[in-house]
Amino acid sequence: MKIEYRINKENYQIYYLNKKLSQITKDLEKMKSDKKILFLFDKNISKKIRSEIYSELKLSGCSVYEIEFIGSKKNKNLKAVLKIIDFMISKGFTRKSIVLSMGGGVLGDLSALAASLYMRGMIYMHIPTTMTSIVDSCIGGKTAINYQNIINSIGTYFHANKVYILDKIIKNLPEREYISGIPEVLKCGLIKDTKILNFLENESLKIKKKNSEIVKDLCLRSLKAKIYFFKDDVYEKKNRLMLNFGHTFAHSIEMAIEKNINNKKELLRHGEAVGIGILCELEYASQNSKLIKKTKEILNLYNLPVNLKHLNLNKQKLQNDIFKFLFLDKKRINKYPRYINLKNVGKPKIEEMQDYNKINIIINNIL
Repeated sequence: MKIEYRINKENYQIYYLNKKLSQITKDLEKMKSDKKILFLFDKNISKKIRSEIYSELKLSGCSVYEIEFIGSKKNKNLKAVLKIIDFMISKGFTRKSIVLSMGGGVLGDLSALAASLYMRGMIYMHIPTTMTSIVDSCIGGKTAINYQNIINSIGTYFHANKVYILDKIIKNLPEREYISGIPEVLKCGLIKDTKILNFLENESLKIKKKNSEIVKDLCLRSLKAKIYFFKDDVYEKKNRLMLNFGHTFAHSIEMAIEKNINNKKELLRHGEAVGIGILCELEYASQNSKLIKKTKEILNLYNLPVNLKHLNLNKQKLQNDIFKFLFLDKKRINKYPRYINLKNVGKPKIEEMQDYNKINIIINNIL
């Protein structure tokens, strides 16, 4: 199964591969490269899958070099990007060399940023391995690292020529990792397509059981919705901003928890924070109580958190930090943070959050 789209007269493909991985070899053989590949992978990915990918790369007749990473947020920094670039310099890579990354959002960001910077742009391919990256961050071209405690503050726009979604990777995902991708799908349904919301409700049992055909449908519906918003607005001037729905609060929640955390088990997955962030932004808009109720019902259906009441943290300190980080959000262009006001499904609107009292009430409600 393939999705194809164009940006700036260039063609890009997303493949959903059920069993055979030969598509990767075919694509590599057709590429006008210098036959050098840097294979970057997260060490947490099963050795069996890594070995299968490596074999496909070798079958293409390319020289394959490997770098192993731990895809944690603490490694999403300049030091990691320079490590990749230094390695490529040492091996004589050119702009016709290939970078293939296999990992989640962190590794995808790091490798794409390095590929965009080295020789002003290389051939880049990606295999997403977390549910959040599979249904969202694997496409769109955003690359970034965190700097000075600001999420994604240094980055570029650089698209993967090919993205390969592997059914066997999804099958191997731990339950929490798998389910935490659902809020990104929910986001696409809310800002674009009621059918996605109905799909999440009506097919929930099959989705939770990882039925291959249903999961493929889930992924492709989400990615098509995302393409709709970014293909004519890559640099996020207008329509693409709608994809940030829920993320203004989500990023602030993530940063505040990370600052106050005592136990790593209390950290939220990015998708879990997005689910709570969606509810916060719907509450701030306070226009459609039925929509808020429906959103909570879908999150509950997948046992996803709708608040932070389960955390054993200082509530006042957490509240203060969430509020503070809202105003450091990179999407802010004036005094106030921007958010997506959604009054009805499929009709998102960019607005500013100017009511400090309402912001604090909403934060207090989730604590």
